[in-house]
Amino acid sequence: MGRGARLVLPAAAAPQAQARRRQGGGLDHGRAAGEVRANLPRHYFTSINIGNPARPYFLDIDTGSALTWIQCDAPCTNCTKGPHPLYKPAKENIVPPKDSHCQELQGNQDYCDTCKQCDYEIAYADRSSSAGVLARDNMRLITADGERQNMDFVFGCAHDQQGKLLDSPASTDGILGLSNGAMSLPTQLAKQGIISNVFGHCIATDPSSSGYMFLGDDYVPRWGMTWVPVRNGPEDVYSTVVQKVNYGGQELNVREQAGKLTQVIFDSGSSYTYFPHEIYTSLIASLEAASPGFARDESDQTLPFCMKPNFPVRSVDDVKQLFKPLLLHFSKTWFVIPRTFAIAPENYLIISDKGNVCLGVLDGTEIGHSSTIVIGDVSLRGKLVAYDNDENQIGWAQSGCTRPQKASRVPFFLSRALRSQLL
Repeated sequence: MGRGARLVLPAAAAPQAQARRRQGGGLDHGRAAGEVRANLPRHYFTSINIGNPARPYFLDIDTGSALTWIQCDAPCTNCTKGPHPLYKPAKENIVPPKDSHCQELQGNQDYCDTCKQCDYEIAYADRSSSAGVLARDNMRLITADGERQNMDFVFGCAHDQQGKLLDSPASTDGILGLSNGAMSLPTQLAKQGIISNVFGHCIATDPSSSGYMFLGDDYVPRWGMTWVPVRNGPEDVYSTVVQKVNYGGQELNVREQAGKLTQVIFDSGSSYTYFPHEIYTSLIASLEAASPGFARDESDQTLPFCMKPNFPVRSVDDVKQLFKPLLLHFSKTWFVIPRTFAIAPENYLIISDKGNVCLGVLDGTEIGHSSTIVIGDVSLRGKLVAYDNDENQIGWAQSGCTRPQKASRVPFFLSRALRSQLL
């Protein structure tokens, strides 16, 4: 299959909020109490087929982590109730310590000559963890014309989850690692020549639909995308820098932040968006000053900041016109063309079960990012976001996310579409 090949996965959303934040092995779960409303961040996952015969597994899509792992009967010490039976590896599927994938995962440390398996453990920011062994098995991909393509895939066979991972929704069997690390699914596919090292996702704003993700570059629009460079760093995350943050026409950067570049991380594994503490408190002050008909309601524990309106509110559509967009301004292209990531009010406001208007942007100090912006699912909705690891850039464009559209260009390589859906 040519390097232009692509896998399209429709997204499904479970009606439960769950935030994951990978921070050098870190993960954080968002808080959501009470009745789930239409615009509450949801839990997005997709289906992959592993094994021979191939069996489906539902995995949380996470651009903030590299290793894909599936709950595994090895046997399992601590596993949650998932939608499918636990993956059971054959002995020949266990990756030995001398394998290059094991050395990559463990930092090229001296491996154990007498050991028969490659152990791993991922620790997350909320003190939860997943431990297991690396396994290698077939992943089955279905092309648009109905053909089947098998690839060798190395992933985590997870048999011991601790902490909040044990509270994960029963809708998933594990996590799909999509970062720019060597162990991620896009990188493994690219190394085997199946796709270019590009992928993307499109999460629908409309709660009645979910969206899709794709692997390869054939669904990246040729025109209309805003691109920013990816910064290289020690963590396998998609990060760039922003020059300033505005609430409408009001700049939120306080004096201590002014003139400094703030790191921005795109993380589909986080339900909510996080701002640095100074920008977060400045945003709250702006919302309180601009909303005289709203009073802060500290009794509402849905999110840290909730306001009670002086009129009944059933959905975010009732109040979005009263608020302004959040604007992340990046450096201009050729010093002329502006590059802005706009977050509409409906993509940062949450309506609680009390009918209050809550802020879906949280303080980054909660996840150890006091000076970093993390853009989560709540703010990625309604945008096609592409991650181009070949060119080290991230791009976005407004989209209804109903179905993927092949780019109107002649591909350099003959390609076929690999299709699936976000569930």
